[in-house]
Amino acid sequence: MSNARIALVDVNNFYVSCERVFDPRLEGRPVVVLSNNDGCVVARSAEAKVLGIATGAPWFQIQGQAKAWGLVARSSNYELYGDLSARVMEVVGRFGTWQEVYSIDESFIGLMGDPAQLQAAGRDIRAAVMRHVGVPVCVGVASTKTLAKFANRIAKQNAGLDGVCALESMPGDHVAGIQARVPASGLWGVGERTSSRLKLMGIESIADLKAADPALIRKKFSVVLQRTVLELNGTQCIPHVEERVDKQQIMFSRSFSQPVTTVEGMEEVMAVYAQRGAARLNEEGMRASAMTVTAGTSRFAAGEGSFPAVTVRFDRPTSDPITFVRAAVAAIRHHAVAGASYLRAGVLFSGLEPASGTEVLDIFSTEASQADVGGVLGNVRNKFGSAAIGLGIGGFAQAPQWSMKREHSSPRYTTEWKELPVVRA
Repeated sequence: MSNARIALVDVNNFYVSCERVFDPRLEGRPVVVLSNNDGCVVARSAEAKVLGIATGAPWFQIQGQAKAWGLVARSSNYELYGDLSARVMEVVGRFGTWQEVYSIDESFIGLMGDPAQLQAAGRDIRAAVMRHVGVPVCVGVASTKTLAKFANRIAKQNAGLDGVCALESMPGDHVAGIQARVPASGLWGVGERTSSRLKLMGIESIADLKAADPALIRKKFSVVLQRTVLELNGTQCIPHVEERVDKQQIMFSRSFSQPVTTVEGMEEVMAVYAQRGAARLNEEGMRASAMTVTAGTSRFAAGEGSFPAVTVRFDRPTSDPITFVRAAVAAIRHHAVAGASYLRAGVLFSGLEPASGTEVLDIFSTEASQADVGGVLGNVRNKFGSAAIGLGIGGFAQAPQWSMKREHSSPRYTTEWKELPVVRA
C-alpha cells in the first residue's frame, strides 16, 4: 500500500481568527463578524456560539445585548482576510507534495509517511501557520479527500488531539464507532435534503453510507454521492485540481449603505465601481472584450427603477479604466430613473484574455496614449493607499455617503500603508 496520503488544513473560525491576530484583546471574548453593510452575522467565535448567536442573525436584533454579553462585532474586512488567507496557503504549501486551495480557509495537500510521521507533520503544519501567520488550524489526514475532511472534523471536536488527526493512527474500531454515531449529514457534500432521502433507505449514519452499494447509490442519487461511498472505503475518486480553470469573468458588485436616488449619484457610483473593477482586471493581468453594468432597487419596489443588465462591447479587448468609466457612466445615465431608490450596482467584465498577449494596433484610437493608465493607478494605490488617486468624479478623497456601511471595521493591517500596526517597545 502506498504511503501517500491527503491532508485537509482548515483555519478555525477563519474571519474571527483574522481579527484576533492584530487585536489580542479579542482572545477569549465572544466575537461576531458581520456581512456587507453590517447586516447579519456571517462568522462566530466559539464563545459567541455558546451564547446561542446563530449564523445569519440580524445585527440590529442582538446589538442591544452586546454590552451585557461582552460581545464584540467586526465589519467584514475582506482585504485583511484575503491577504492572511494567501499567507496561510503559502505556508501550508511548503509541506505538501502537491496543493489544492479549496476555499479561503481550506487547503488539501499531499503528504507522505506512516501514521506517526503524518501525525507529526500535522503538528508541524499547525505550529508553522501559528508562528508565521498567527491563526489556528486543524489538520485531518487520510487516504481520500472525504476521509481527510472527516478526520479534520474529529480533530476539531476532540480537544485531546490538539488539532491534528491522522485517521490511520487511531484504532480501527474507534474510527468505526465514531462513524456509526455521526449522521450522514456530517459528511462533506451530504446536505440535509440528501440525508433525509438516505434515511428513507435506512441509511442514517456515516457507517451506514459506507456499507451501502455504490451502484445503488448512483442509481438513486448521483455519481457524486457514489464517489463519497467509494472514498469512505479508501478509493480516491475526487481528482486533485492543482491549477484553477482560467477566469471567464471578473465582477465588482456592492450594496449601498443608503439608497441613491439621483442620476448624478448613480454616475458617481458607476465611476467608482468601474475603476475598482478595472483595478481587479489589471491585478489579474487581463483585458476585457465587454462590460456589463447592473443596478437595482429593492425587490419589493415592483421593479421601479431597475433595468435589465446593459452590456457594452468594445472594439478590441482593453484594460483601460478611462474607457470603462466612460462606458459605465454613459450606460447608467441612459437607463437610470431619477427618484428611484437604488440599493446596489455592479460591473461585470467578460470576454477575458491575458493582457500579455499581442494587441492589435488601432491607428484611429486615442487609447494608445493612455495605454498604461491602469498600471499607473495601481502603482499609486499600492504605494499610497486606495483613496490616493482616482479618475474624475470617481476620485473621492473621502468615501461618499452611499459607500458600504462598515461601522465596526478593523484596520487593513497588511495591505494599506496608513493602517499598518504600530509596535511600541
